[in-house]
Amino acid sequence: MFKKIVILCLITTFILTSGFGCKIASKQTTEATQPITLVYWRVFDDADAFQEIINKYKALHPFVSIEYHKFRYDEYENALLNAFAEDRGPDIFSIQNTWLEKYQSKLAPLAETITMAYPVVQGTIKKEVVMQLKTTKSLTVQQLKDNFVDVVSHDVLLDGKIYGLPLALDTLALYYNKDLFNNAGISQLPAYWNKDFIVAVKKLTKQDPKKGLTQAGIALGGSTNINRFSDILSVLMMQNGAVIMDDNGKITFNIPPAFAQNTNYNPGLEALRFYTEFANPGKESYTWNSALPNSLDMFISGNLAMMLGYSYDLDTIKAQAPKLNFSVAKLPQIEGNPPTNINFANYWVEVVSKKSAHVDVAWDFVQFMTQAEQAKTYLAKAKHPTALRALVDEQKQDDEIGVFTAEVLTAKSWYLGKNEVAAESAFKEMIDAVNNNPSADLKQIIDAGAAKVQQTIN
Repeated sequence: MFKKIVILCLITTFILTSGFGCKIASKQTTEATQPITLVYWRVFDDADAFQEIINKYKALHPFVSIEYHKFRYDEYENALLNAFAEDRGPDIFSIQNTWLEKYQSKLAPLAETITMAYPVVQGTIKKEVVMQLKTTKSLTVQQLKDNFVDVVSHDVLLDGKIYGLPLALDTLALYYNKDLFNNAGISQLPAYWNKDFIVAVKKLTKQDPKKGLTQAGIALGGSTNINRFSDILSVLMMQNGAVIMDDNGKITFNIPPAFAQNTNYNPGLEALRFYTEFANPGKESYTWNSALPNSLDMFISGNLAMMLGYSYDLDTIKAQAPKLNFSVAKLPQIEGNPPTNINFANYWVEVVSKKSAHVDVAWDFVQFMTQAEQAKTYLAKAKHPTALRALVDEQKQDDEIGVFTAEVLTAKSWYLGKNEVAAESAFKEMIDAVNNNPSADLKQIIDAGAAKVQQTIN
């Protein structure tokens, strides 16, 4: 009798907590509907950005709970590595798109099919909800390419398998101070890195004989006091025609020999020259030096006319300078140098831990939340540009992030190796070497930089 009571209590508890009066048809189905909790780690976004998605998913799978944890960026990667070392890592977590190969050994790729239990209504007169196992096909490689913008498949496909999916995708754009442009008599923002751009920078730059630069035209030319300087130099190289990493994983910052029409032209070198000239007092474009404040801080103070930044800078600028009269435009391109539009992608990818006890369920949730219908609710709350083609046209109309979204179709990125800090340091060393000695051999500097980045790949 006691055993019967216990069993009856367990059944009643399941019905009450799941919301179903259901008949469990098999042992396999029973096992598939045992309550589980997926632990999900991220940075930046608060839990409320995901709550609607989690609620919808739980309606489909009442036995699955999502435990969300937000971390500070500066503590996140150490927390991940320590957790994995102690076998207590999350089931799902986010990593930057450039970290995928570094983390590949810790990740579970998406399987071709996933079996999950779903509530199904049966009966005609007396309707009853029962749990049934369903095996569904996962997102295919072709669907990945069709559904997401091009850079995503370039980054998340490793060894022919999908290792992660993004909810959003940010791009570099041009922030500009409208008051400084108005005061300088500049009515049109230059769309290209050309003579008109240099003239505008010159008009927007102010120097004092004693104080030096008091107003900068654009934050270009330096390293540590320019936010995301390595991204900026990378996209200049790409726009100029450089293939930073070839198909064999070789770093050159140059045109692959098989495609080079002029072997004397080095696009990476020319991009480095162009970039550093903004920090060269002997050049017409001089507007920056190492004594200036951080680029974002200087823009917020109203003493910087232009800076390159991501959509996440919007909130910081508005919070710290609510009266600043600024706007955002597309990243300038190289005039008459097809393809004319090359932009730079910076984004996070949702991945599943290889050590998760619920890999299939975790991947099912990742696929669910990165579908357009679900991702749309997250993007609306988080105010991030989309990574999904289906949402681009609608989001381009957004007054705040439309400019960034308009660039996602032509955004590119490259793998920074297993030590992205060392790769970025190599870019810093190239920039600093030129700034410290403008007459130095740029070929030697760019080759040394490529060799250092290559070490992070190897």
